[in-house]
Amino acid sequence: MPMSSPDKAWKGRFTVPTDAFVEAFTASVGFDHRLYRHDIRGSVAHARMLAAVGIIEEREAALIAEGLAAIEKEIDEGRFPWSVGREDVHMNIEAALIERIGEVGKKLHTARSRNDQVATAVRLYLRDGIDSLIGQLQRLGGVFLMLAEREAETIMPGFTHLQVAQPVTLGHHILAWFEMILRDSERLIDARGRVNVMPLGAGALAGTSFPIDRQMTAQALGFARPAENSLDAVSDRDFVIEFTAAAALIMIHLSRIAEELVLWSTPQFGFIELGDGFCTGSSIMPQKKNPDVPELLRGKSGRVIGHLTALLVLMKGQPLAYNKDNQEDKEPLFDTLDTVRDCLRALTELLPATTFHRERMRREALRGYPTATDLADYLVRRGLPFRDAHEAAGRAVRLAIDQGVDLADLPLAALKTCSPLIEDDIFPVLTLEGSLAARDHWGGTAPRQVLEAAARGRQRRADLALRSAG
Repeated sequence: MPMSSPDKAWKGRFTVPTDAFVEAFTASVGFDHRLYRHDIRGSVAHARMLAAVGIIEEREAALIAEGLAAIEKEIDEGRFPWSVGREDVHMNIEAALIERIGEVGKKLHTARSRNDQVATAVRLYLRDGIDSLIGQLQRLGGVFLMLAEREAETIMPGFTHLQVAQPVTLGHHILAWFEMILRDSERLIDARGRVNVMPLGAGALAGTSFPIDRQMTAQALGFARPAENSLDAVSDRDFVIEFTAAAALIMIHLSRIAEELVLWSTPQFGFIELGDGFCTGSSIMPQKKNPDVPELLRGKSGRVIGHLTALLVLMKGQPLAYNKDNQEDKEPLFDTLDTVRDCLRALTELLPATTFHRERMRREALRGYPTATDLADYLVRRGLPFRDAHEAAGRAVRLAIDQGVDLADLPLAALKTCSPLIEDDIFPVLTLEGSLAARDHWGGTAPRQVLEAAARGRQRRADLALRSAG
């Protein structure tokens, strides 16, 4: 069986080289190379701290930093020779540093292990990823608010059980989407606080005998504080799971929005037309315009939910401290970040290119007797107990169904057969506008309330941006 090169950081303990298949099987550089910036950033901070406490010389720290900067430039330009034999991004960079600057490069790993090194790089990477996603959620929230204000007077049917329930405005409906992504932003900000803890200095699992300054390194890397417990610091992946859980909720929200866009774009609904640039056609049916982008938004939610499940299962049986299992956390994490990022961009760009058919929405809002609840409320205000009012309104709906007309088109005499309390002033109540006006309270759907809610939404969005920045 072929054997690999014996050039390993841990070769002193072993008498034969790693099996070539095992080397490939255990290597992670094929996917963790994207951590290179964060690994280098952590290494530079570590080297400067080692010099500050007198473990290495200042000139050696400077030489290490200079060498790492040159390596980073090589990677940026696509000139760096990644090696599976060196296992991962961390050992590739360290080996390249030693080749570049000689014996001084071997001092960089003093007072740290790959265990705390990996955990630090992942936290730095995820912290940047969360910041990016929060920014994207902010942009999507801005699109929602713009559309809500523009469509504040657009009447549409509100649904429960996908049946026409009561009239609402499109602006109010879009503000429901806004609430979803505002919560998503809050969750990411909360999760970021638990990501922002530094494992460096924990060593393999039990700290180090060197007099390092962990507070200095944490400050240099922008961490809120160093981790308290060395065992937990190197083996904790709660922060990856928590982020992925928040990401799964983002995707669930995007999937629900996408499902509505798919439904609304069908001829049966006819509420919207998606921009041509966000749709595809059929290879056989010339008339088809398929909503591929929202369908993919819907479909990709399952992928992120799957990553969350994989991470939970990955961690559930691990004893303390670090185990090789944890190498399997990166691909789900990386793909989750990529997927959510792309999906947020897709929806943010799709919505402004979408045409909303206002007259069709209004026409469909008249189907299904959506003002029946307003009739029941009218009777309650006239002194009828709600259950009796509900029954009377139901009889009125049955009359309208039998005559094939809307409630507002029933003659007063017919309405009075349902309840003698009904008078001429019922007819404004039974219109779409009257229904909206009757619910012009907090959380109401009338145009004025939508605009006021959107203004509050802009302030909440701004407050969240400040919280995120702070």
